[in-house]
Amino acid sequence: MPLQLTGAPSDPDLLRLPWDVPLERWPEHHLVSLPRGISRHVVRFARLSGKVYAIKEISEHFAKREYRLLWDLHRLDTPAVEPVAVVTGRTDADGEPLDSALITQHLQFSLPYRAVMSGTIRPDTLNRFLDALAVLLVRLHLTGFYWGDCSLSNILFRRDAGSFAAYLVDAETGELHPMISEGQRLHDIDVAHTNIYGEMLDLEAGGLLHPSLDPEEIAGSICERYHRLWGELTSEEIIEEVDWHMIDKRIRRLNRLGFDVAEMMVRRKAGTGRLIVRPKVVDAGHHQRRLLRLTGLDVEENQARRLLNDLDSFKVSYGLRHEDEAIVAHRWLAEVFQPTIEAVPQELRRKLEPAQLFHEVLDHRWFMSQEAGNDVGLPAAVQSYVKNILVFKPDEKALISEVL
Repeated sequence: MPLQLTGAPSDPDLLRLPWDVPLERWPEHHLVSLPRGISRHVVRFARLSGKVYAIKEISEHFAKREYRLLWDLHRLDTPAVEPVAVVTGRTDADGEPLDSALITQHLQFSLPYRAVMSGTIRPDTLNRFLDALAVLLVRLHLTGFYWGDCSLSNILFRRDAGSFAAYLVDAETGELHPMISEGQRLHDIDVAHTNIYGEMLDLEAGGLLHPSLDPEEIAGSICERYHRLWGELTSEEIIEEVDWHMIDKRIRRLNRLGFDVAEMMVRRKAGTGRLIVRPKVVDAGHHQRRLLRLTGLDVEENQARRLLNDLDSFKVSYGLRHEDEAIVAHRWLAEVFQPTIEAVPQELRRKLEPAQLFHEVLDHRWFMSQEAGNDVGLPAAVQSYVKNILVFKPDEKALISEVL
């Protein structure tokens, strides 16, 4: 059988690699040294035309199967490495058959868990990585993907634009179904717990795990985060209309779990709708940077987070999910933020800076809506806030001036 490269390779130089040589003996000038996780197969990285490819030596059956699975996951917008091609029909110089090879696009700026969890890792950084893993597992299961061998060794982590994300890199044991069964889902989590506990023990035995970190606690924490997030994202929430209060309530619950919202949508059917939320893990300063980029408002991180939550709610409420984000932000500024500030009497605006004023109005609207059992609306919230709260607040601007 002649050498065959099947897939959608964009680089013809892939055919010129030494496919007649076992991967573990490839010349160094073809390879690039990058951190890699533990694998049961030989894996090497090759740089061609400025791109880096991960190449895994594996039997033809499993190479083709994994290629199809990764392609399906990529098509479904699931966090996984991008498949490039499968190389079959390999033979050595003596004509002896060699294993096939699976080629995937290397995930830029990604690291295996041993590189990010070895040595001194801060608790907040560890929490973000564990949250990223929980998000990956939930998203895979929502897609209908049964992993069968979930472990940190089969995952890459990447930090990009302030967010942390986990990506599947090994789908050899996976199965894609229209919908995952409860038994498959729970089995995946049991396997994840066992594998991750073992990987943490391995780091500990090698002196690579910080003494303050407990392997069993880490493994258990991942499962706990997964179950909480799964419950929050899959719980039925039927709404009669696109109700701001219900949307904000869902966002707040996700925030309490340590997640932000990457995307929200409402699926309508027969006069009702189901709220669908996609979570995201973000790093410090992410909200400030995003709000400044979209609106020009330069505020504190918690204020930015609150304002962005309202912007995202506005996007869903008005059916603008597919509009350009900058256009939506401009509308939100003109139709929500600025009218709210202008609704406060001129003599009372100096009591708080605009971002804090808007934040407190949103909180007041939240509590009024909770008490009323439905969204009371922003105009009513502003009027009540000014009358019952703002008039009794000290003038912060004046106080600051006196101190200076």
